[in-house]
Amino acid sequence: MKVKTILISQPEPKVENSPYFELEEKQKVKIDFIPFIHVEGVSSKEVRQQKVDLTQYSAIILTSRNAVDHFFRIAEDLRFKVPDTLKYFCLSEAVAYYLQKYVVYRKRKIYVGKRTFADLSPLIKKYKNEKFLLPSSDMLKPDVPKTLNKLGVEWKQATFYKTVVSDLSNLRNVTYDILVFFSPSGIKSLFENFPDFEQKQTKIAVFGNTTIKAAKEHGLTVNIKAPTPDTPSMTMALQKYITEVNKK
Repeated sequence: MKVKTILISQPEPKVENSPYFELEEKQKVKIDFIPFIHVEGVSSKEVRQQKVDLTQYSAIILTSRNAVDHFFRIAEDLRFKVPDTLKYFCLSEAVAYYLQKYVVYRKRKIYVGKRTFADLSPLIKKYKNEKFLLPSSDMLKPDVPKTLNKLGVEWKQATFYKTVVSDLSNLRNVTYDILVFFSPSGIKSLFENFPDFEQKQTKIAVFGNTTIKAAKEHGLTVNIKAPTPDTPSMTMALQKYITEVNKK
């Protein structure tokens, strides 16, 4: 079956040169972007109930832009003046640069990992006498606490925002040739919105092993996988698949 329509279960990219737009043009397919999940901040009262006192921490671990936004939102709600001496440990350069929205970058102590939490851990270990706060969502990857406990540092995780299933009722009577998922939460959202969903002719594309596992647990057949040695990105995996099926 030829591919004509694709649904990406994430927000539309804000950059003009996104590889998804290139894919759309090159393969003459229609790509829609609809987030299956979204983030909602918890209240400062809920943060206090987690026994979090922002004055007690000398370092903060930021794993995403959402973590940055919600840390500063909670700090403002609690009238906490973020000290200039606070050390920032950022998962990636993208997260570190995003900090500029809130702080004067060159005047702060910012330490940056390459991409994964394992990349960041040697930097955290180097400053093991700090007291670390990890503001995160309610769905923290299990390798994060495991790594921090292994490092033997003093740290605390607190939920500053939650991952929430989006309302997809407007998709009830819409079908796509390919559905693309990037997290187990996206798979969960599909079945919470449509408990009687049947895959039929729809192809399922997934990114990452945990998402593949979630898809299979829900009885889905995974047709397109990324990352692989041949296709390290989702757009490359889609490109390869579409090229093969559309030429038939």
